[in-house]
Order: sequence, then C-alpha cells, then structure tokens
Amino acid sequence: MKSRSYVATPPGATIKEQLKDRCMSQKEFAARMDMSEKHISKLINGDVALTPETAVRLEMVLGVPAKFWNNLEAIYREKIIKVEAENTMDADIVISKQFPYVEMVKYGWVPKSKGAKERVVYLRKYFEVVALSLLNNERITKIACRKLDITEKSDLAVIALAQEAKIRARNVNTLTINVKGLISALPEIRKLTLLKSEDFCAKIKKYLAEYGIALIFLPDLKGTRVQGVTFMDGNKVVVGIAVKENDSDKIWFSLLHELAHIVLGHIDQPDGTSIEDEKAADEWSDDVLITAEDFEKFRNEHDYSEKSVLNFADEQGVAPGIVVGRMQSEGMISHNKLNNLKEKYDIAV
Repeated sequence: MKSRSYVATPPGATIKEQLKDRCMSQKEFAARMDMSEKHISKLINGDVALTPETAVRLEMVLGVPAKFWNNLEAIYREKIIKVEAENTMDADIVISKQFPYVEMVKYGWVPKSKGAKERVVYLRKYFEVVALSLLNNERITKIACRKLDITEKSDLAVIALAQEAKIRARNVNTLTINVKGLISALPEIRKLTLLKSEDFCAKIKKYLAEYGIALIFLPDLKGTRVQGVTFMDGNKVVVGIAVKENDSDKIWFSLLHELAHIVLGHIDQPDGTSIEDEKAADEWSDDVLITAEDFEKFRNEHDYSEKSVLNFADEQGVAPGIVVGRMQSEGMISHNKLNNLKEKYDIAV
C-alpha cells in the first residue's frame, strides 16, 4: 500500500526473501510451520496479521528472532494507518474545495480554516463523518430530492443545507410523526398564508411540530438548485427551507413542496426522488393552496385585474400574493405585475 509519503510493506515480503534464499517452496514452508498453505499465502501477501504465535514459529523455522517479526508487523500496521490517512486526506481535500466553505464560515456553521487539511477536519466534524467521501452514502444523506453526487458543487451545497437543518432540528421538540393528522390539518395550515411576517414563522413551526415535523429556515447557499430539503432524522421529519427570496408565495410553495414529499411517501428512497416525484409534489402543492378546478375557472374569466385577484383570494381564503405567484408561474401575467399584492416575509435564518 502506498501514499505520497509512505509505503506499507507486509512482513510477508521478508518471509518471501527468506524462502527464496533457502530455495524453499511455500508448500514445504507451510508444512514446516504446521499451517495451511492458504494461510501462509495470505501471510506472505499481508492479508492476515502476523501474530506473536506465528512469530515464535518463524523463529523456529527460519532462525530469525520472534521479536524481529513482531516489530515488522507493528511497523507494517502503523504504516497502513498512515497510508490510508494520507490517501483519505488527499481525496477529502479535493472534495472540500467543492463546498461553499466561505459562506458556511460567514453563517457560523464551520470555523475559519488556516489551510486545506484544517478545512477537511472542520468539515468532517461538521458532517460527523470520518471521511467526506462517506457523504455519498444514502444512509447518511437521505434527503428527499434527486440523487446527490459529491463531485458536484451544487449537490454538496444541498448536503450542507441538510446538515445544518439536522443540527438545528435537534433543538426542536416535536410530537410523534402523524402524516394523517398533517393531511387533516392542511386547511388550517393554509389559513396561515393570511398572516403577517412577524406571526407566520412561529405559528407555522408550532403547527408542524404537532405532527412530528421540525421546520428550519436556512440562508440560501450559492449554487443550490433546490429550495428545500426533507428527510427523516430519528423520530422526527426535518424540513429545511432555503430562503432565496422574501416573497411569501415562493416561501409557501417551497414549504408545501417539501410537505408533499412527506405526504406522498417520497422520504428515504435510496435513489432519491424521480422527475415524476418532483412533478407530483409541485401539483400537490398547487392544489393545496388553490385547487386546479378553482384556478382554471378563475383563469377562464380572463379578468386579471387587481380587484379580481383580491376577490378571488378572498373567496379562496388565501393571501392575494399566493394567487399572484400562481398567475406569474403559469404565464398569465408577467413577473413584474401585481407584486404589490405580495406579502414580504422577514425571516431570521
């Protein structure tokens, strides 16, 4: 085994040299050692440890003191650790460069580092892993979104968001997970769209905690292609929402999209969510806020004035900004129209 600085050579290499000097076959050597040929082969290749008992046998057969063999084995095992540590560090340095580390420092998630190795150590501690390559393991990053890859900057930003949500969620007390209860509470949750910014955050977090969901609002990391992350952590579901913009309609849509993954059973899928899953979550979110039938009826009236929007929102029992956001996303009006009807949320992240 090799790394940049170390070479780990098994004691078996020295045994092989001794046999060569004696013109002794491994088969004969195995017989003299009273061991199987298979075990001797593994010993020479470094696949099994050279035990103190084997060292004593080597002294009898080869005439080289047991202390010498024990020392070779100790050096070999120590070198293996150094080789693996250096190779892992080198690989992790490459991975660490893909993280938005400066932003993570800015938000207080990780300490400022003095060099590449220190950065790796801080990231390992932050993600609670012995090697950053382990972040490819779906058992560790079980986020309800498309499958992530640690070679992609955007994916590593998503993984960082999820970890921060997980860390913060540990301080959030929730009741037992209750998906049926969540579904039945959706009409009441929907009414929260009418709240002002100062009341919205506390109430929505309290509502969701009653159904086993810890809601965490997070700052947006550059390069992320998702607005939220959802996953199981112990006995609660964690939903992290990246606050990219302060328009209430965008935050509500992101939130309901993540709740859709819970309701539709998209959590803990080994390959992440599919395109179909994401589309289903979008449709479910739209329908919770305004049913497709009601919205289509409004659309067909072709009156997109401010007064008409206010009346329709009042009939639906949702904030006018929700209607405006839906109209803009479906191309009914341009994105610079009726924005005065949108509530702006001031969310602490």
